[in-house]
Amino acid sequence: MGELKLMKGNEALAEAAIRYGADAYFGYPITPQSEVIEYLSEQNPYERTGMVVLQAESELAAINMVYAAGAAGKRVMTSSSSPGVCLKQEGLAYIAGAEVPCVFADVVRGGPGLGTIQPSQADYFQNTKGGGNGDYHNIVLAPASVQEMADFVALGFDLAFKYRICCCILSDGAIGQMMEKVVLPEQKARLTEEEIKAKYPWALTGRKRGTQHRVITSLDLDSARMEEHNRALQRKYAEVTKNEVRYEMINCEDAEYVFVAYGSSARIAQKSVQLGREAGLKVGLLRPITLWPYPTQAIRDLIDKGVKGFLSVELSCGQMIEDVLLACNGRVKAEHFGRVGGIIHTPEEVLEAMKKHPGRSSRSYEETNYRRIRQWQKSHYKISSSLKTWSMKNQSC
Repeated sequence: MGELKLMKGNEALAEAAIRYGADAYFGYPITPQSEVIEYLSEQNPYERTGMVVLQAESELAAINMVYAAGAAGKRVMTSSSSPGVCLKQEGLAYIAGAEVPCVFADVVRGGPGLGTIQPSQADYFQNTKGGGNGDYHNIVLAPASVQEMADFVALGFDLAFKYRICCCILSDGAIGQMMEKVVLPEQKARLTEEEIKAKYPWALTGRKRGTQHRVITSLDLDSARMEEHNRALQRKYAEVTKNEVRYEMINCEDAEYVFVAYGSSARIAQKSVQLGREAGLKVGLLRPITLWPYPTQAIRDLIDKGVKGFLSVELSCGQMIEDVLLACNGRVKAEHFGRVGGIIHTPEEVLEAMKKHPGRSSRSYEETNYRRIRQWQKSHYKISSSLKTWSMKNQSC
């Protein structure tokens, strides 16, 4: 069993990177993720494992250092927060096009622009839809605890090197700053140069006489080759979508209405489920763990089981709701509830928003439908009686 510690989410992320056997971290401080590079600097991992930690002169420099080290087959990582992640988007697009594996963490703060240093989930579009140019995806993992901040480092690196893809750990200021107990993994050794050459034949490890010349780049001016490269990327993304969807369901077995939430919002919505169940409401929670690929089929399976509506709970003006609506495909109602500006919603107001869901009423659908039919029949009977009376009067005239 690993070591038990009380840590901030950002610190757990940093310590997990050291223990995974990461080769390097390149970053730049920005609130609310500065503890990542501060913790790494304090721990001096070069003395522990040989891991290089470098504060670059800017976010642009940091992401291009990640690009170079990743192309050499190194397990390399970076982190930032929303405005800093904006600056990294060009490098992330290059990394996607060149199929360089890496891990980066986005500890989200409010925006747009410099916004606020308070928690937010408004970087959803930026990370799940591809913030740079071109048709690409990054795997996006959404931790909901300090433990998952640590666990997702190993998972992120494993997925990154399995698919030669960039893996994003999409946290927020609340998860990054909160302190919880965390079980840290055992220390792994960094890969040797010979192990890198054996495991990753694509890596740029130096050309020797008689070996094939290798180039890693996102640039190709031959249109036919570039089209095939894009088709190959899409085939890879389809494989990721098929194999790597992750989610958690809570009290969804008999749920009629389901909250959909990730990260800190999922923690709040879980309490809303408890309050709703105590009040006699059949509510549940679907927590996406991978935001890309998204658990679309899980939502459709819930609809098939009889779920009548969904409420997307977010610290944004409504971004994940679009994926929920696409999954629902018009079969049931899906609504959004969110707070912004650094204000975090309470379990009570989340539950109250569900009570106001347009697909929900105090009566069952069948009962409501029956009452509507009976009301129509009564109205029809009154109209028919009036017409009959009017006709008899006309005949008597």
